[in-house]
Amino acid sequence: MEKDYTAAPDRYQKMDYRRCGRSGIRLPKVSLGLWHNFGSIDRYENYSEIALEAFDAGITHFDLANNYGPEPGSAETNFGRIMRESLGAHRDEMIISTKAGYLMWDGPYGEWGSRKYLMASLDQSLKRMGLEYVDIFYSHRPDPDTPLEETMGAVSDAVKQGKALYAGISNYDDEQTRAAIEILRRNGTPCLIHQEKYSMFVRTAEQGLLDTLGREGVGLIAFSPLAQGMLTDRYLHGIPEDSRAAKPSGFLQLGELTPKRLEQIAALNAIAGQRGQTLAEMALAWLLKDPRVTSVLVGASSVAQLRANLRVLGSPDFTTGELETIEAILA
Repeated sequence: MEKDYTAAPDRYQKMDYRRCGRSGIRLPKVSLGLWHNFGSIDRYENYSEIALEAFDAGITHFDLANNYGPEPGSAETNFGRIMRESLGAHRDEMIISTKAGYLMWDGPYGEWGSRKYLMASLDQSLKRMGLEYVDIFYSHRPDPDTPLEETMGAVSDAVKQGKALYAGISNYDDEQTRAAIEILRRNGTPCLIHQEKYSMFVRTAEQGLLDTLGREGVGLIAFSPLAQGMLTDRYLHGIPEDSRAAKPSGFLQLGELTPKRLEQIAALNAIAGQRGQTLAEMALAWLLKDPRVTSVLVGASSVAQLRANLRVLGSPDFTTGELETIEAILA
């Protein structure tokens, strides 16, 4: 799989970019998430091809976390190999993010939001990826038992030490977000971005968070924009035996695919068909219709799936009637 990335002048003509809040950074409308398909159980030839295809399509943002795998840490290790073997010469063209917050090692300092954990985790992430710095370092989740000043202070110091260029938060509710933004601002390291679960089926971001981010000049990047595959053609004809929902463990549980949900999926798919789109394309476009959404994070198990998601870039605008129909379906 040899590709010449030294002569790709049209790479950045293929992608649309959006300003991330009130910052100097623009992110691609579609970013590549390495939550799934880049772990130790996956095949290098496949996921490296996905990463190279993404970069060739103008995806400059690659999103990781310390616990991505499985096994935890393996996605960062595998991404580090891709950088060494293929993309390292283009480091300055890339936004690479990582996070810390979930369980990574035994003992009382292996998860959550203490300064001890966050600093150690970031050092480990940099070592796994073979990087001198990441572009964005996130607190992956709020810690109910650690003062927010300590957590945000550690994220801020990671920036001041040059181990990260920007600070981010993920999975913080509106009140926690407002407090985190203020602490980071006082520390001289403004919050660049908030990563939140957001899709047609998960809309808690609309309960104040989007308004806060818009007002404060912080970008939002949506993860799970396809609701773990529910907003694709995967479940239009029942529940396949090899699907995520059919597995006994995982982030999408069989109980979530209720008869009501399956009816919604079918009705949304009909709207997408009328627009000349797949359901996945429409679901991504529906998020990107809001200018406060800087980017959507897509995963991919194949190059073909990645290319299918990228078709959202040519999406037509929604009519008022389409948006009203979609809201009626989702009600």
